[in-house]
Amino acid sequence: MSDTPLIELHEVRKTYNVGLPNAAEVLHGLDLSVNGGEFVALMGPSGSGKSTLLNIVGLLERMTSGSYRLQGEEMVGLDDGGLTLRRRRLLGFVFQFHHLLPAFSALENVTLPALMAEGRVSDAQRSRAKDLLDAVGLSAALNKRPSELSGGMQQRVAIARALVMNPPLVLADEPTGNLDTVSSDEVFQLLRRIHAERGTSFVVVTHDARLGARCDRLVELVDGQISSDEPVLAKDAA
Repeated sequence: MSDTPLIELHEVRKTYNVGLPNAAEVLHGLDLSVNGGEFVALMGPSGSGKSTLLNIVGLLERMTSGSYRLQGEEMVGLDDGGLTLRRRRLLGFVFQFHHLLPAFSALENVTLPALMAEGRVSDAQRSRAKDLLDAVGLSAALNKRPSELSGGMQQRVAIARALVMNPPLVLADEPTGNLDTVSSDEVFQLLRRIHAERGTSFVVVTHDARLGARCDRLVELVDGQISSDEPVLAKDAA
């Protein structure tokens, strides 16, 4: 694990409906840093600001005020095009619902980020996508469409898609929340294996305390503020 911060947030605030009578601040001056190679769980009750914070880290939403440095570069002030370029180059995303394109095969879904970023898929990127599908146990399902795959298999495709551009950071928002217990364990074990083998950093939002206890670090949010940020001392990372 690197001692150099991959992400650094300082005094981050987020207010919705700014200037209106129903304005609501949901993040209240957060400070958070994540080093390269960390596997961090982000937990807290519903409405605590977890998804909003993850969206800000993922450059999907702009903060109202504060500072956000990603790999040492300040994100505040970049235009939409600049944010899009950095999001495509530096970040991978896994969501509760896999958002696979139903008309695309598993392989085509995995190569979609490359297609969106460059307008084409190179032979090297297609080969990497095949390797990733093999790594997540789906080498026999390259040409199958999402409707032909189980929920756990679809989420595995989504994980391969998140990794195809080789991002240093993957953000996962309730990645096992739509799966049964067995599939949830399998997907989580896969994330941990990718982290161990590739050194990819993960920030995972979860309501599942059992999964949070299997991460390396647990950050808890309550009412838009970080209430605790501690290493997980006893965990089963397998």
